[in-house]
Amino acid sequence: MRDLYVLMLSVHGLMRGHDLELGRDADTGGQTLYVIELAKSLGRHPRVEQVDVLTRLVDDPAVSPDYAVPCEPLGERARLVRLACGPRRYLRKESLWNHLDQLVDRTLIYLRQQPRLPDVIHSHYADAGYVGVHLSQLLGIPLLHTGHSLGRCKRQRLLDHGRREQAIDRQFNFVRRIAAEEAVLAHASLVITSTAQESSEQYGLYNNHQPARMTVIAPGTDTSRFAPPSREAIPQHIPALIDRFFTQPRKPLILAICRPEMRKNLSRLVAAFGESRELRERANLAIVAGNRDDIRSMDEAQADVLKDLLLDVDRYDLWGSVALPKQHQPDDIPALYRLAAQRRGVFVNPALTEPFGLTLIEAAASGLPVVATRDGGPSDILVHCENGVLVDPLDSADIARGLLAVVSDARTWQRYARRGIGGVARNYTWDAHVDKYLKAVDHVVHRTRKQVRRERVVQRPAVNPMPYVQRMLVSDIDNTLIGDRAGLATLVRVLRERPRNFGFGVATGRHLPSALEALRQARVPLPDVLITAVGTEIHYGPGMHSDAGWQRHIQHLWRRDALAALFEDVPGLMLQSDDQQTEFKLSFDVDPHAMPGLREIDRRLRQVRLHANLVYSHQAYLDVLPVRASKGQAIRYLAYKWGLPLSAFLVAGDSGNDLEMLVGDTQAVVVSNHSAELDTLRGMDQVYFAATPCASGILEGMAHYGLLHAAAPDSRKEAACSML
Repeated sequence: MRDLYVLMLSVHGLMRGHDLELGRDADTGGQTLYVIELAKSLGRHPRVEQVDVLTRLVDDPAVSPDYAVPCEPLGERARLVRLACGPRRYLRKESLWNHLDQLVDRTLIYLRQQPRLPDVIHSHYADAGYVGVHLSQLLGIPLLHTGHSLGRCKRQRLLDHGRREQAIDRQFNFVRRIAAEEAVLAHASLVITSTAQESSEQYGLYNNHQPARMTVIAPGTDTSRFAPPSREAIPQHIPALIDRFFTQPRKPLILAICRPEMRKNLSRLVAAFGESRELRERANLAIVAGNRDDIRSMDEAQADVLKDLLLDVDRYDLWGSVALPKQHQPDDIPALYRLAAQRRGVFVNPALTEPFGLTLIEAAASGLPVVATRDGGPSDILVHCENGVLVDPLDSADIARGLLAVVSDARTWQRYARRGIGGVARNYTWDAHVDKYLKAVDHVVHRTRKQVRRERVVQRPAVNPMPYVQRMLVSDIDNTLIGDRAGLATLVRVLRERPRNFGFGVATGRHLPSALEALRQARVPLPDVLITAVGTEIHYGPGMHSDAGWQRHIQHLWRRDALAALFEDVPGLMLQSDDQQTEFKLSFDVDPHAMPGLREIDRRLRQVRLHANLVYSHQAYLDVLPVRASKGQAIRYLAYKWGLPLSAFLVAGDSGNDLEMLVGDTQAVVVSNHSAELDTLRGMDQVYFAATPCASGILEGMAHYGLLHAAAPDSRKEAACSML
């Protein structure tokens, strides 16, 4: 039975289903291959209904037009979906952080268009983890996560390598990355690691590490692509790719394949080769470090690595013994492994840290022994395959000893080659990986569905219903929703019996705890959305998750401390108590006879280049908000985020701080007990003035807009009402 829908998130790098440009840059590597292969393998499994891999759409003349195609099939029941996020040009992953909230919103719109919501979300790397946490909280869908590499580990290794702390934090944005990783660990239902060492030691560096939520599932490899030279021929152009660098091309070949980045530790590999006369006499070294046309036009960090490699080759006078090919095709990689195996060579991965080491599996399947860093996943691989030597990546002499141990002994080489082929076949196929993966997913989904059933028994909403909502009522609380007991009793019954596609929200000047308490005392059902603190906060029920994208959106031009200092000198204003102040709101009681007009206050703000939205209500209160914040702006943000037209929102209010949400394309109702500042709305399209107060007026407005069979025209008696 096909019943599982998996949404995978992999944000950075260049993602496509064919001819992966592995090694093109620091962001297009093993993670890209893993995600694409996992999606294809899951799509072939009879249990899986659909797999979507969601990534960023890139429309940039500097890269292939493939990356601007919105949807690309990956095979049976699997597809790659690209959504626009931030600038159209290609960005390195460290520059994506400010655009990830937009990707959350675009994903929500995409998911609303699907026949059903995913059963699980699986995020890859910290940036996708950030997106995944927010989607999981908003949708109530369990989150799985694979880190691929971890910020704390990479940061420490760079420090150990002599890099300056401030420089690496600025270059790699470690503060945001590590914070995102901590948030993932706190929220994820399951974290999938490649090795036991990654699960315990690397993740053990994090404050939110929860061993019970960790599972080890080793990645697979496509054994149809990687095979020993005895089983598949080597294309003629492959030897020519590297032999032109060598004076003695028939020597055993030490092969390294990786991206040109500092973590890969290539400089120490060259040092190990250059400092060992015996190793130079016995073997050649080939480093396939991505593709390049001109080093001077490359990303600065990659260019620095390649420049250092060339200088090191010159320093040790390795010309004729080291190959650094400029170009290769993705399909050349399996043949390069076979060539090295044919020449009784060795594959080497000297990385400072390696979460797993997929290239080690590929080499092993090709009959090529390995020498690898002992830091990270290679330890587990060699336990299963027994096909090589682990070395200290910080010790060039130890790297040289490991390489010599393999290439200088024919029997050892033969034993490692044979064991590697068998070890991969037993432990690292995609079929084996998918079987373990689906067992883990089934456990998470079963646990989640059990929780949903338990919540339904106690009559609480299990998950955020916003993905299903087609129409929505959003009402102010004080003197609108609350204030008419008979009308409220009828409205509450209507809300409890409303269909799934009809949402309920409140928009209030109260802060969140106060709003929840007022609703509890009035016995109003928990809203699906709470817009609080005069539109500066958005929370979603039932978990009251804050909308981080809204917080980031309203930060624009907001200087709270400077505004607080300026308003100290404005007459007629008295700062309200601390519990009425928030990060994005300054609230004042007003003496209307002493306070200057709003135009005068706005003029003072412009004089000192400050920006704020001034909300004056009931001729008694003034709220100072960010320019992008208000109840009306929050409604419009919800419409965009959840893919709803503004006309789908029925909004109800009674005072000036409701004004902005009552105008425009929303369907509005003004209750009869409104304050005078709303009289200016009379006669406007889509603004209905009710003849009854508070909740009765809301019901009257719902009937006016065709949402009820009957309204409650008289607040003194409860009328029979039901939704259409």
